Amino acid sequence: MTIEISYGAAEVVTGSCHFVKFDDGTKILVDCGMFQGLDEWKNYEPLGFDPSQIDYLLVTHGHLDHVGRIPLLYKEGFRGKIIATPATFDLMKIVLLDTAHLMAEDYATAFKKAQRRGEEESVKKPLYSKEDVKAALRLPRRTVKYGQTFKLARNITVRYKDAGHIVGAAFIEIEYQDGNIHKHVVFSGDLGNRQVHLNPPPQTAFASANVFVESTYGDRLHKDYASSVAEFKEVILKTLKHDGTVLIPSFAIERTQQLLCILGEMSRKGELPHRTEVFLDSPMAIKTTRVYEKYKNLLSDYCKNLDEPFSFPNLRFATTTNASKRINGKKGPNIIIAGSGMCNGGRILHHFKHRIWDKRNAVIFVGYQAEGTLGREIIEGAKFIEIYGERIKVNAQIYTINGFSAHADQKELTDWLSAIDGLQKIFLIHGEEDKQQIFKKHLIQTLHKKVHIVKQGEIIHL
Repeated sequence: MTIEISYGAAEVVTGSCHFVKFDDGTKILVDCGMFQGLDEWKNYEPLGFDPSQIDYLLVTHGHLDHVGRIPLLYKEGFRGKIIATPATFDLMKIVLLDTAHLMAEDYATAFKKAQRRGEEESVKKPLYSKEDVKAALRLPRRTVKYGQTFKLARNITVRYKDAGHIVGAAFIEIEYQDGNIHKHVVFSGDLGNRQVHLNPPPQTAFASANVFVESTYGDRLHKDYASSVAEFKEVILKTLKHDGTVLIPSFAIERTQQLLCILGEMSRKGELPHRTEVFLDSPMAIKTTRVYEKYKNLLSDYCKNLDEPFSFPNLRFATTTNASKRINGKKGPNIIIAGSGMCNGGRILHHFKHRIWDKRNAVIFVGYQAEGTLGREIIEGAKFIEIYGERIKVNAQIYTINGFSAHADQKELTDWLSAIDGLQKIFLIHGEEDKQQIFKKHLIQTLHKKVHIVKQGEIIHL
């Protein structure tokens, strides 16, 4: 009998963390991610289990909400083996070091302000430091290739398959012996959007009675990708025509590389005004782009056929703080891609401060905006926003283009599940509860399977 407990991404999108215990005593964790948005406070709550008892950490991919608490796991006593694809290990290092750096900066700023109020004790310390990250990354590891089957224990085998979400992303098939019965369980991680031209489509799980599947967009269908690209280009050209600036808050992993592909194509075709400069103002996104270049063989055929899918003549990298500040002195036409993707920190805030009040400019949101983030506030129509204590009017044109999502939509998730042999029960994770209810009803009607919405800390016997 296998016992599974979700300590994150249960009735919420973020904080992925799933604990699995087998009859032979083997204990594994699938992901250990950070909560984001309104659920950030959960990062400071107890993990809910003893990390020192975990034998293996199986990582699906390198996004913060799937790897962000791994250094905390180490701090709390985890000394087991981490298993992931090579690209995921590379991304994990970038993400975790960047997160530790940002937490340290935020703490120093908050502490200085609290000192002036005599309230130093009220400031929460960072979850972990860069030293904790480096120590966690020195733990025993195993790198795996897609399709490779390996043993965790005598009666437990694991296989990673391409999830098509970001470079190196995988869903995980686990086979195990329960008495005399041979069983399977699958953890989807995050499944990719088949329409997007950056990654190959997700592979299909071979056979499993039980599947834990993400449901981020289980309530809807994505806009057609070609239409989204056309809309993206239209907004850019309309803004640049009036010497405006296009501001794009973007996630460093996957979304930025996707946008660079599109802008590179526009540059090669001569569609961008000749004076246009495109600034990638994110050290993390620049490092991530190098990882994508390193593992180009894992990307779509479209990317493989380009010599430099993420580079073009008018692209500028802003690696330093001074280089970022110099961008604010430049007049349009230009395009600024900066983090963070949900506008809850990062260099995009400085560019908002200098440009979001100007009606000649535009902001394009190309990714999910979690509840409680500044990005969500803006797309919901905020007339004013507060940045670094300053109240700023939102005059720029605001656009949301949803077709760029790296997540599968309702139809793609349903198709992926329908292709799994022997599927009996579907467990919904990684989704907001109201959207999961819609997806649950849809799956029952279309696939005629049992569907269960997983709750935080719930014990499930398989």
